[in-house]
Amino acid sequence: MEVGAVASMRYVSDGIKAARLVMQHTKHTMLVGEQASIFAITMGLPGPTNLSSEESIDKWTNWKKNKCQPNFRKNVLPIDDCGPYRSSTNIGEKTCSNVERDGLDESLSYQFDVHNHDTISLAVIDKNGHIAVGTSTNGATFKIPGRVGDGAIAGSSAYADSEVGACGATGDGDIMMRFLPCYQVVESMRLGMEPKLAAEDSISRIARKYPDFVGAVFAVDKNGVHAGACHGWTFQYSVRTPDLDDVAVYTVTPEILTT
Repeated sequence: MEVGAVASMRYVSDGIKAARLVMQHTKHTMLVGEQASIFAITMGLPGPTNLSSEESIDKWTNWKKNKCQPNFRKNVLPIDDCGPYRSSTNIGEKTCSNVERDGLDESLSYQFDVHNHDTISLAVIDKNGHIAVGTSTNGATFKIPGRVGDGAIAGSSAYADSEVGACGATGDGDIMMRFLPCYQVVESMRLGMEPKLAAEDSISRIARKYPDFVGAVFAVDKNGVHAGACHGWTFQYSVRTPDLDDVAVYTVTPEILTT
């Protein structure tokens, strides 16, 4: 099994190509940060490149005007509108989150949904039965600098074993990566579970701990039988096979829809 990943990489637009270079030309599994960017550029990818767009700059400017709200921080007090931040509790003190004490409006806490992240995950089975998966993402909008989500984590956003099948995932990566949902899907199929049940089981394991999370997985076995499962939103995934003239889109409805 070969794996390559990059994370917190700037100035290089082709993250998935950089991950492939890690897989093909190093004995490592993951490179991160500035050194990942340097590696990708020295290996021939275009860069350094300004990845900002007019849309992203406008969105960031308006967010700053709104005192950097909403964001992903908790149990903190801002020294200024947009930080720096300090803990609202004494180090080592065990407390539950308290909105009044934190000095932040809990309603501004950032919520994951279909509109604020851009993950794409895919699986491919070639004519010899070899299976490959890949995931690419720009991460969560207004994430804390340095954050690494599930996109670069093998077993979370994607996983494959040519003897069994594959899985891809999208959603609240900070929650989902704690469960390695795609590793769970593939291992469930290895034990004989059908793709649909394996996908539903993986999602239900997360939902039991985090009933408000938003996420989805697709599962496909080595024979091409596929299915999806989701929680908190309606999920769509696409399939293309040699006997199809065009891509087929499948819609999966959650048992619980978050609004």
